[in-house]
Parts: sequence; structure tokens; C-alpha cells
Amino acid sequence: MKTLGIEQNFLGIEDAHSTLDNAEIAIVSAPYEHTVSYGGGTARGPAAILEASHYVEFWDEEFRRELCFEKGIATVEPIDFGSAADGEALGMIEEQVRALLARDKFVVTLGGEHTISAAPIRAHLEKYPEMTVLQIDAHSDLRESYEGSEYSHASVMARVLEFLPPARLVQAGIRAQCREEYERIERDGLQTFFGWEIRQGVYGQSWKERVLDALGETVYITFDIDGLDPSIMPSTGTPEPGGLLWDETIQLMKLIGKHRKIVGFDIVELAPVSGVTWPDFLAAKLVSKMLNAAYLGV
Repeated sequence: MKTLGIEQNFLGIEDAHSTLDNAEIAIVSAPYEHTVSYGGGTARGPAAILEASHYVEFWDEEFRRELCFEKGIATVEPIDFGSAADGEALGMIEEQVRALLARDKFVVTLGGEHTISAAPIRAHLEKYPEMTVLQIDAHSDLRESYEGSEYSHASVMARVLEFLPPARLVQAGIRAQCREEYERIERDGLQTFFGWEIRQGVYGQSWKERVLDALGETVYITFDIDGLDPSIMPSTGTPEPGGLLWDETIQLMKLIGKHRKIVGFDIVELAPVSGVTWPDFLAAKLVSKMLNAAYLGV
């Protein structure tokens, strides 16, 4: 499994801290885009994140550390899907993530459309069979199929629920869905914190604590970038108003990192816009912040 060098890897770090032999953390790039239904461009998301990451500072004053030098971060060469699609493409991602987990790496997967998340979630569930999945998203992604495909980005969590018990899926920031999805949330008793509830103060100032309470001891986070408000994240295919803002998002990540074990995460659905680079930088910094949160106390 080849890794990228200083010119292309996450944060632009030298070999001493970025090979698989000397890094605890591994970045997987899955530039898969097959079922986008509105704005496209998610296949360019992983590369845009890696490029923007070269302008993220190594030192994080909030966490008071340079995690990339303490633990090492290896960036694996992007997966070449060729003509592979749907289940075959997911199999390629799952195989790579599983191989890295077998080497005891903390794995971050960059998409690509949200469809890809089923693969790293399944691989992590094999290693952490009791884990909870936290889905940060504007959309519940629970349609059985969409536009004729059960592998649609709009169906990814329906696919995940084929192997994850519904009680172990927690959703936050949801604010766009069809009736079928809402009824499934009600029927299966999913723990969903809707965007309007968060924004309108249904939980007061304690919504983040309520999310934490819903999570088990081990947590995998799938983070669709459209979970963020379009005022800070416009570069995504289906932006929805009323999303999460930066500080509250990082506070949530820190809270989870302090009280639970984050075992892995993915960030998906960044659709870079030519000439608009700051959302790419935000996504890169989000990866860095989430890694620091995952390593709180480690």
C-alpha cells in the first residue's frame, strides 16, 4: 500500500512522520462519485482537502499539541475505482480500510459522495462490534433507493442499517428528508436530533450533551459536510439552511473525544468550487480538529 509524499499528503509532512511504518493515523482517499443528484464534484473532494491541508498549522492552540508529529499521519494513495461502481467500489474501500485497521491504524476516510461511508463503517464494526455511529448530516439518507439505485448517496444509512442495529445510529443536524425517511425514524426509534430542534433551542443549551448521552462507549463518526450551515460550507451538492456552525461543531467533537472513544471517521460530500478555496480549507481543518478530538487524553 503506497503512501503520498510531502507534496501531496495530508498537512504536507515529511517521511519521518508520514509512512505507514511510523504513523498511527492513516488517511484513505475514496474519490467516488456515481449517484449525485443535484450539484456534482464530490470526486474532487479528497484531493481538495489534501491540497488545502498544507495551509493548516501543525500546532493546534486549542489542543496544545502537534498531533501529526506525535502520532504520525500517513496518506494512502487515492483509490483508483476505474469502472467499478456500487458494491464493487464499496468493496475496494472496505478492503483498504480493513487492511489498515488490521495494522492498528486510526483510519480517516475522505469522500467522495456519502455512498462510500457504508464501507468504512462496516470495516470498523468488525473491529469494534459494539460501536455507535454518529451521523452529522443535513439529510437522513434513509431512502431504500433513490433514482433507481439502492447505492445512492441518499440511501447510505439505509444500507448501514442492514448490518448496524437501529439503536446504535445517532443522527444530528438532519433538516431535509422525505416522508418515508421520517416514518422510518419514528418506526425504528432512531435517535435523531433535527436541525430545527437544535436551532430553535428545543434542548436549550444542552443539545450536545444529549447527543453524547445517546452514544455508546465507542463511536464512529460519518460527517457529511452539508451538515454544516451553507454560510460556512457552500461547497456541497445539496446545501440546506439551518445547519451546524463551526464552534458548536468543534465543541461537540471535543465533548465526544473527552467522554467516549472515537475509533474512526469519514468526511464526505465536499464539492470544490473553482476559485472558492476557503470551504476546502475549512474541511481540511475539520479533519485536523476531529483527529485532535479523537486523541484527547491519548
